Amino acid sequence: MARRDVSRGAEVSLLSARKFWHALGFPNVEDDDAMFTEADQMALMAVARLVREQELDETTALAMTRAFARTTDRLAVWQTQLMAEAMADPEQEAALDEADARAVPNLASAQAAARKLTDMADELEPLLIYAWRRHLTAAISRMLADADPQQSSQGVRRVVGFADLVNFTSLVRRMTERQLAVMVQRFEALATDIVTAHGGRVIKTVGDEILFVTIDAAPAAAVALDLVETMAEDDLLPDVRVGMAVGPVLSRLGDVFGTTVNRASRLTSVAPAGGVLVDDALASALAALSGFETTALRRRTLRGIGPVTPSELRRTTGGRKTSAQAISTRAGAIPAGSTPAGSTPAPRKASS
Repeated sequence: MARRDVSRGAEVSLLSARKFWHALGFPNVEDDDAMFTEADQMALMAVARLVREQELDETTALAMTRAFARTTDRLAVWQTQLMAEAMADPEQEAALDEADARAVPNLASAQAAARKLTDMADELEPLLIYAWRRHLTAAISRMLADADPQQSSQGVRRVVGFADLVNFTSLVRRMTERQLAVMVQRFEALATDIVTAHGGRVIKTVGDEILFVTIDAAPAAAVALDLVETMAEDDLLPDVRVGMAVGPVLSRLGDVFGTTVNRASRLTSVAPAGGVLVDDALASALAALSGFETTALRRRTLRGIGPVTPSELRRTTGGRKTSAQAISTRAGAIPAGSTPAGSTPAPRKASS
């Protein structure tokens, strides 16, 4: 169908149909281009019904649509890459010279992945709905817990942490695209598993860095120390450094913003390789907890933040450690100490 057919069938204007299409994140098409199906019409009808029955105003309905679009776009790209890697011919991959190793699949692998994903779509769709409903329930629970009339207008209180792979820039220059992809994927899998195991949330990953939040101080400390210890025991990954701060954050578009986030980021940039730095407020919160200790370092001025006295976080003697091997296994990753075919381990104990 053309867009005119879709808008007519959904009983909405062409303008509203265009707004919906843009909110889904797709490029402009001509009104008479026959590129739409009944599924497009049903989706537009569903959004129009929400607005017509005053469940949502148009602005909110389009924002909801945009949220679905941005999330599912990243999901679809992620899954196609995973399937292409899974469908690659191991013998052909092993025969590639390092100079020829590319992160882009060859045509045969891409075609095989396309057929496989198309065949599996009906089986994967219920899993998507299930995961969304579980995460929606968790998000509603957090929203209700945060709904305190005494809460600061600046935002909800969270512990914010950044974990950053040390010496990543020099590694990028020495590794092939395929080796880099393997390393980044492993880092994301291990880090995500550690954060979620302690009840935290991964806000986003950007190549060599992961941003996470927790509600309380103890889980944040456990996450940070487990990240450092797990990466230190992994032969493929370089060390990480972690910076954390506690305070109000503003949550928008699935991300977090504010001075607390900036302070944690700046602390990460000055943390030593394999070390964890926390701000004054978090050090004070951890002082009352067993299993952790903090040591105040020299006062320093952080760019855009001002004077801060960071503290180094460590486990006390006898504090429980999370096995890096167990984390690797839970993440479904390659066991620590092994190296994927066609990749080389990163140099250990890289300097900051």
